[in-house]
Amino acid sequence: MVNNPLLSKSVQKAGATLFAAWIVAFVLLFYYTLNFNWYASVADSVITNTFLAVSCFIVGMILKFYQPKQEIVLFVIILAIALSVSASFFSTYLLNIIFNRYQVYISFLNFSMPFRSIILFVFIAWCAFANVLWYRLEEQSEMQERLFNTQNLAKEAELNKLRHQLQPHFLFNSLNSVYALTIVNPKEAGTMITKLASFLRGTLKRDDEVWVSVAEEMEYIQLYLDIEKVRFSHRLNLDIQIAEETMGLTLPGTLLQPIVENAIKFGLYNTSAAILISVDVKVENNILKINVQNPFDPGTKSSGGTGFGLTAIRRRLYLLFADNNLLQTATLEGNIYSTTLKIPQKYDQNNTH
Repeated sequence: MVNNPLLSKSVQKAGATLFAAWIVAFVLLFYYTLNFNWYASVADSVITNTFLAVSCFIVGMILKFYQPKQEIVLFVIILAIALSVSASFFSTYLLNIIFNRYQVYISFLNFSMPFRSIILFVFIAWCAFANVLWYRLEEQSEMQERLFNTQNLAKEAELNKLRHQLQPHFLFNSLNSVYALTIVNPKEAGTMITKLASFLRGTLKRDDEVWVSVAEEMEYIQLYLDIEKVRFSHRLNLDIQIAEETMGLTLPGTLLQPIVENAIKFGLYNTSAAILISVDVKVENNILKINVQNPFDPGTKSSGGTGFGLTAIRRRLYLLFADNNLLQTATLEGNIYSTTLKIPQKYDQNNTH
């Protein structure tokens, strides 16, 4: 429910100041212009304006709990007429009782009642429309905030879904490898299971971390590569270059592992020869750049790796940065496939994400 403007401290202070100034203005008007005594001038101003203030309060409370979806203008006008006539009648009635012996003032009071009603109507109607505007703006603001929160929750849910989809993707591949090793090399299979357990344990520990440092991510990648080295032995050669100034930079957690997995998959699966996979991590213009390169067989379908892993990464980057160009792939001379990941570092990642 939207807030009542009368509950705002600033509105209360402004209203109290305006009310006091208005009473003083009316007192001076009655005393110096209409030549009534101080007692009648003060009483008339205080009583009339008190009824006006009460009417404005009533308007605010009514409009807080009820506003017709249609004909709001007609509703406000009828409400203002009813309250202005009531306020004029009761204030005049009360003043008649108090000053029943002050005939000059009583004559003026009865004569001015229609004009008082009109003046009160103008102020009450203005107050009513100001309340309607306030509540509409508050409703719009709340609606936008709810929409923003809903979009953020949906984005976070999708990010978590993508992150957790990538982990089974790797796990199934690793279990298939363990199965193969149990047949040809049971000892290596045991080593791989141990490393896989360590890898998954580390995954669970960092499960709630959306952002991790380059140092943490590369440690994670190294454990993954140790698993793959057990599997492929001498066939898998690595060239990892990490610039020292990048170690404290950040990137989305578990983002790099599917890229490296892709490089190994399309570099080794279709050949029995040894291959070299290079990983280069550097920073340029406050943008973290990670480049992964692997050889591939140009005659193999989808040799560049266009499956779920890269699609999920591209989607995660778009959700985080609203940019579709942060993951780039290219085919280089010598049948080398290059994947470049760009992570802007200017964002306040801890607060934004």
